[in-house]
Amino acid sequence: MIVLGIETSCDDTAVAVLDSEASVLANVVSSQDIIHQRFGGIVPELASRRHMESITPIVNDAISRAGITLNDIELIAVTRGPGLIGSLLVGFCYAKSLSYTLGIPYVGVDHMAGHLLSAFLEHSTPAFPYIALIVSGGTTSLFKVEDFNRFDLLGRTRDDAAGEAFDKIARYLELGYPGGPVVSKRAEGGDTTALQLPRAWLEEGSLDFSFSGLKTSVINHCHRIMQVDHLTEQQIMNTCASFQQAVIDVLIEKTSTAAQINDIRTVVLGGGVSANRSLREQISLRCGNEELDLFLPSVENCTDNGAMIAFAGVQQYWAGDRGANDDDVYSRSHLGR
Repeated sequence: MIVLGIETSCDDTAVAVLDSEASVLANVVSSQDIIHQRFGGIVPELASRRHMESITPIVNDAISRAGITLNDIELIAVTRGPGLIGSLLVGFCYAKSLSYTLGIPYVGVDHMAGHLLSAFLEHSTPAFPYIALIVSGGTTSLFKVEDFNRFDLLGRTRDDAAGEAFDKIARYLELGYPGGPVVSKRAEGGDTTALQLPRAWLEEGSLDFSFSGLKTSVINHCHRIMQVDHLTEQQIMNTCASFQQAVIDVLIEKTSTAAQINDIRTVVLGGGVSANRSLREQISLRCGNEELDLFLPSVENCTDNGAMIAFAGVQQYWAGDRGANDDDVYSRSHLGR
């Protein structure tokens, strides 16, 4: 089965083609970073307009790279939510229209399901069940994944997601956009212990996340310094390093706890922030010490892409799921609840 995957939940227009063996024939991503850079964050209206301009050329590009034609496609998988409604509508309406035109089925995929199954795009794949930590700009969540279509939500962000906190710190320090990579880059030259920052563990036994207090502590610290002087480059690097380490400490500790209380020995990392080198290094070390099998998707498969949507979609299709004409997009995920 040839599957076309379409992902437009945020600011990347991503399209992929998978074959019947889940091999990726093409995986094309059109980034909008240069458009949103001067605003220090994503402007939803601009994002949706850019998707409208990009979707047809990107689909054509993916089909060309895969060496197929439109008539070879047997299933369309498209992100239905969560995300920016305007952006989602572009990809979703395009997929439904193409499905009708070609006379083939489509399935609406939860963006989170794509990340939860992204490890299956690699050569080495995890065994069920496993604990999945999904870290991105829109969410920070822990799931127990039972099989391709069974996801149990164990913990989620209560306020700022980890990636959102990175973006806000970068914007406050005027470091540029996107925030994750620029904060991580500055952190390389900093001291992780320079600032005594809080770690929000929440109530005992909770696997939820909260990063708003940490973000506020960093901003207040910088504000006090800037009341009398400018931040030096070293102070900025120390701030980034200390902030990043505080986030990583919580992510790793909660993931380890989730594995322990569920008696599961396999961990999967996903989402855009999981491309962070320090996080990958430290969670690898922790899992090694605790004899947990860790699966780290490649950076290409961690960030938003059409391949993960295509893979998740075909699993739903084999389980009997079919998209309906009156299906619509949604801004918040209800996966695993």
